[in-house]
Amino acid sequence: MKASLVILSFFVTGLLLGLFRLLPPEFLNYNISFYVLCALMFSVGISIGNDPTSFRQFRHLNPRLIFLPLMTMAGTLLGVFAVSFFLKSRSPTECMAVGSGFGYYSLSGILITQYKGIELGTIALLSNIMREVITLLLAPWMVKYFGKLAPISAGGATTMDTTFPVIIRNSGKDYAIVSIYHGFIMDFSVPFLVTFFCSM
Repeated sequence: MKASLVILSFFVTGLLLGLFRLLPPEFLNYNISFYVLCALMFSVGISIGNDPTSFRQFRHLNPRLIFLPLMTMAGTLLGVFAVSFFLKSRSPTECMAVGSGFGYYSLSGILITQYKGIELGTIALLSNIMREVITLLLAPWMVKYFGKLAPISAGGATTMDTTFPVIIRNSGKDYAIVSIYHGFIMDFSVPFLVTFFCSM
């Protein structure tokens, strides 16, 4: 929760600096978002490669749980596709590009800004932050009414980092490997799916 608020505060600060033209024009001429994206992808690679035990643990998963990330993706995209018909100003593919962030607000926001512009990139950032915050706040309620896998699916790409402690506390330590595996697959899918829907 604290990490999400810190990220949100940086976004608001940047928004205010841009709104009131407090940055030098030279700062805006550089393609900074591209370099930030490269740094993010580098960081993701380091975090995955830095924990080789995770790869060994994946082999011991219940075979049925292997499909959990696919079900999360399918549920998210179907839900976003249905909602897109109520949003007249946005096409279904744009809405699905936003949904394909799966809670990975930093990466999806930058990618969508690169392809579709600042407005949709900001929508992606805020909607994916909301997904993470909702998971952090409502995880106990999700477990109570929908089962122990519910906060994992709700967390999307964040289940191997920011929402991981909340998931373990509410779903139990038995779901730690499932949460890491789920987050890993979702993280890996974000750049491909977002780019795919943005290019349509």
